[in-house]
Amino acid sequence: MDNVPDTTSTTDTQESPDEQQLRDALAQNLIDVGAARSAEVVAAFRTVRRHLAAPEADMSSTYEPETPTITKTDEHGVHISSVSAPRIQAMQLEQAELEPGMSVLEIGSGGVNAANIAEVVGESGHVVTMDIDPDVTDRALRFLKATGYQNVTVLTDDAENGARGHGPFDRIIVTVQAADIPPAWRDQLKDGGRLVVPLRMRAMTRTVAFVRNGDKLVSDGFDLCGFVPMQGLGENRVRLAVLHDGKDEQVGLRLDGHPEPDTVALAKSLTRPQTKVWSGVMLGGSESSEHLDLWLTTALDNLPLMAAEPGARKRGLVASASPLGIPTLVDGDSFAYRTVRATDQEDRFELGAIGHGPRAEQVAEHLVEEIRAWHRDRRSHRPRIEVYPAGTPDDQLPATGRRIERRHARITITWP
Repeated sequence: MDNVPDTTSTTDTQESPDEQQLRDALAQNLIDVGAARSAEVVAAFRTVRRHLAAPEADMSSTYEPETPTITKTDEHGVHISSVSAPRIQAMQLEQAELEPGMSVLEIGSGGVNAANIAEVVGESGHVVTMDIDPDVTDRALRFLKATGYQNVTVLTDDAENGARGHGPFDRIIVTVQAADIPPAWRDQLKDGGRLVVPLRMRAMTRTVAFVRNGDKLVSDGFDLCGFVPMQGLGENRVRLAVLHDGKDEQVGLRLDGHPEPDTVALAKSLTRPQTKVWSGVMLGGSESSEHLDLWLTTALDNLPLMAAEPGARKRGLVASASPLGIPTLVDGDSFAYRTVRATDQEDRFELGAIGHGPRAEQVAEHLVEEIRAWHRDRRSHRPRIEVYPAGTPDDQLPATGRRIERRHARITITWP
């Protein structure tokens, strides 16, 4: 279905006195955290009336920088559609390096981000926003009509084949987690154009800015993120291997091409005493571990992510619990996961590993060895992520690094 919002440029929704204050405060927050850097992106967040996309939500919450607005869940209560948190939207807009007059495809609709993009590309540009779910595109159409954006086309279709009949595009921005890069996304992107996509690599998701270079996509920066997964033909979800299933204290391993674990043995090991090994490698309090984690998944074959509910930490089953998952080295009946501890230096934390199982210390030492290797040889480097078409011969891929095989693509992570 191909729809263009009503050409009405006004809205029947009366603006409340404090609405502009909320928008201005959001824009300033995004500047303060470094998510919005360009004047055009800042202006978009000062302008777009994002709360109108979710009238059932508390208005002020829709302007909180870190808060996504959930708009749909499945029968199991899993979030399958949302308006992304403003900080994530700003981050992707900056990654895209949008300019006035550009043609942009957004995959994963909702209306708000399409309006942000429309503000930046201006009246001479055009936005196509698409989603597989008609409920989502209907919501987007209502929002775009209410806010008066005329340079946005809304499509209801599976994005596996891109936006057929549209393009080529200067930019493609994907706002759902993708495990693969369909050929249509590359083919509908102009050579030298930018594809911004939350790409899942061995269960770790990063929003990567790729530049098209012929049949190859080459990374030009990435950031840590979390998104709802792709639906439709491109759906490829992580599988959870559960080690402990207590109420509000579930512990499991997120598998994404990793070897099948011995869950019975690992569950038994989880209840054994912890073994801690420290690396001597420090992180600043505001320093992200995202580059370290990509190094670990490059260097170690069996490194799924451990997902633990807060109750598991309270009970003492695990020492850490993160919604994005924690890199965990698995070796037979034993495992070890990355952790940190405070030091006597203000705002400095030491990296280490916590092991469980008969060979807990050995596995934890192995993980710590790679943390030290990253610090020694790779900490000042940034990984390079490339996407090649499936079927590309091995001799045309980088000789070193990590290869991730998908149906449509061969993805590589290397460390120059």
